[in-house]
Amino acid sequence: MKKVFTVSEGMRHPCCWLGSSKSDTPSFDPTFLIHKEHEFGYQFCHRTEDEKLDHMMNHLSLYGKYECICFQDIQVIAICAASVSLIIALQIKPEYIVPIIKKADMHCDILGIPPEEILYVHFPHPKTYSRGECVCTPVRFFVILSIQRSGSGWFETLLNSHPNISSNGELFSVKERKSNMSTILSTLDTVYNLDWFSSAAKNECAAAVGFKWMLNQAIMDHHREIANYFNWKGVSVIFLFRRNLLRRLVSEMANAYDRNAKQLNGTHKSHVHSKEEAEVLAQFKPKLDVATLILHLSHVEQMIMDSLHYFNSTRHIILYYEDIVSNRKKLSYVQKFLRVPVRKLKSRQVKIHTRPLSEQVENWEDVYKALNGTQYTHFLHDTHGKKV
Repeated sequence: MKKVFTVSEGMRHPCCWLGSSKSDTPSFDPTFLIHKEHEFGYQFCHRTEDEKLDHMMNHLSLYGKYECICFQDIQVIAICAASVSLIIALQIKPEYIVPIIKKADMHCDILGIPPEEILYVHFPHPKTYSRGECVCTPVRFFVILSIQRSGSGWFETLLNSHPNISSNGELFSVKERKSNMSTILSTLDTVYNLDWFSSAAKNECAAAVGFKWMLNQAIMDHHREIANYFNWKGVSVIFLFRRNLLRRLVSEMANAYDRNAKQLNGTHKSHVHSKEEAEVLAQFKPKLDVATLILHLSHVEQMIMDSLHYFNSTRHIILYYEDIVSNRKKLSYVQKFLRVPVRKLKSRQVKIHTRPLSEQVENWEDVYKALNGTQYTHFLHDTHGKKV
């Protein structure tokens, strides 16, 4: 059994046409799309080359001349034992659809991988180095979707303590990388081709590669194109949020304060590695704006709900920071999701805000009155989880 597709150079932008109807004037870059389809997948590989071409074109006839094929029309990659493995790609142009057949440049045995998993198994070819003996080590792609001060930094250090996982940080905090879809796609392609170098990169023999992406870093503005990319590329999504959004807000405001105050010997630290440093940062008590508090909590809550909706079509799991803190067995679940051997994961980071909220907010009485009796009452009584 051979995998019959690898992503070739130039195959990008999972939806090439952004017009709203066939009558619109198509606007696109010359784009290639991989077509992966369940119905003919297992029969397809046993046809002659002419039969394959005819079968593909018959299947595509329903799209029409100007229709862009987005992910909802792209299913699962076919696998076969044919003597010659093939890549079937589609070049979309306003006049016609041209199937392009290319020979795969390498063959890696995927025997034993369930058919439903094939889309999520990759054999990248980095441009900047050779994977050497690990060239046929399968790699899973993932992304952590989260919001600042939701435990994503701590969670990422846990993942990176695994010998086979590389999570490359908050890539889209840099403005230039998220300025438009072209720069976003370029960044994504670099990461998933194993050409992104960071302190977390394990390069040659990594089995799971990804990064974290905050919801306020352009992903919500381009959610359809990015969801299509994740599905097309076989990227698994890990949602990570906090149940108590009030605690998240306190942490966010404290971090914003330290960015200017630099309480640790004139240095700003978003995360710390000692109880002494944590105690220094925890001394600051933010004063919350009770007039806009409910509106703020509602806005964050809606953004989370929107993200779950926008990326529901992806292969994904939903995690909450408090659940991981109170039950480290959740980390085994994450490793199984990424299809890596389960290991005991460790982090040197130390939690900063450990006391009850009533001791961490300057105007606690006002906050209590503002939220008590609302849909956010439960935030006031949260115990924020205890490590086990």
